[in-house]
Amino acid sequence: MVLVVDDDQQFIHMMELRLKPLGYEIDFALDGKSGLEKAKSVEPDLILLDVMMPKIDGFDVCKILKSDERYDHIPVILVTAMAREKDLELIREIKADAFITKPFEHSVLVEKIQELLKRNKTVPKKGQSNLTSNPLSSLSIKK
Repeated sequence: MVLVVDDDQQFIHMMELRLKPLGYEIDFALDGKSGLEKAKSVEPDLILLDVMMPKIDGFDVCKILKSDERYDHIPVILVTAMAREKDLELIREIKADAFITKPFEHSVLVEKIQELLKRNKTVPKKGQSNLTSNPLSSLSIKK
């Protein structure tokens, strides 16, 4: 299951439209606090986490999850509208598994989700997509 944490309901709906046909189960939260609570209660296979949100921002949610050995195995992709150098340093510090800058190519996001889930051996049951990566995308992954 992919947990989408974002205060933009249109973004959540768009992720549902893109990921459900590929066999992914989707759950969501509309702010950082409820996203953190949901992540701890349902233990998703992957979290797609907006950075700028009310109550608790995505950086803090990721930091809390990655500092707890019960949840540090859950891949986190941070979604941000900005990627300043200090943000990139923070992303590395809090151990996010990947980040993507809005706007982005949906095929690149889907490919990264599949890669992280395969790494965690939690690939969805339905068929896989043959989408290819866009080398011009701003998607990054930690090594």
